[in-house]
Amino acid sequence: MTKKGFFSSLWSYVRISAKLRFGLILLALIILTAVCAPLITHYSPYYLGDDLLVPPMTGDHWLGTTKMGEDVFSMVIFGGQTSLKIGIIAAALSGLIGVLLGAAAGYFGGKLDKVLTEIMNIFLMIPSFFLILIVVAMFGSSMMNVMLIIALTSWPSNARMMRAQVLSLKERTYVKSAAVMGESRARILFHYIIPNGIYPIIANTTMNVAQAILTEASLSFLGLGDPNIVSWGQMIMQGKSYLVNGWWVSVFAGAAIMIVVIVFYMIGDGLNYAMNPKGRGRR
Repeated sequence: MTKKGFFSSLWSYVRISAKLRFGLILLALIILTAVCAPLITHYSPYYLGDDLLVPPMTGDHWLGTTKMGEDVFSMVIFGGQTSLKIGIIAAALSGLIGVLLGAAAGYFGGKLDKVLTEIMNIFLMIPSFFLILIVVAMFGSSMMNVMLIIALTSWPSNARMMRAQVLSLKERTYVKSAAVMGESRARILFHYIIPNGIYPIIANTTMNVAQAILTEASLSFLGLGDPNIVSWGQMIMQGKSYLVNGWWVSVFAGAAIMIVVIVFYMIGDGLNYAMNPKGRGRR
């Protein structure tokens, strides 16, 4: 499949699913807000002001301040940069690892398939969040470590889906014809099989972004996130000790997580709906 054909197929899915369209519009607004954060607010998320624990809609502080005088609105917007960066990069790495290993297992088969399948099963049996906690505690909680750990523990679902796609696609006539014509195995795999079987992985990876954001927020809430950056989970942790008098710190950060996670699940669900003819009642 050519690059033009790939994007043409994606555009056809966007036209089919209203949920997908709405989710993409909301995601574009969220990304635009995060990218333009310095233009939207004149407060730094690290600035400690004199207004301590000010409620929302007071003066210049639309969402109030923390007990240290930090502007909650700025923290929410800049925290979005952290969550989106970690979620998208971790899910993309997970998708890449899953596609390569799943495609290799399904296409080459034999001992390689058995070994990779057993590795997938081991990762699926181990509670991933507890594994992440152990690794973060051992190697540190920098943003790079968090992204890599999330990616390295979430790839098996993508790998299993890709393996199933490859097992089906490699029996197709056009793939066998390419082999008869002398195409190399690597070219058949990367030019004919993976591009035609990657759509379910795209949908699953989109949902993995939401899961990665939740994982990062959970780590930050437990004090295992990167202390040098602003994140929504860190805000919830800071605000939990004064929920009665300063509920807005945790509530607005939690609302931001909820909205972003719902948007990514909408996009993933919309892709699943658009790519499944049986699910939408058409041939």
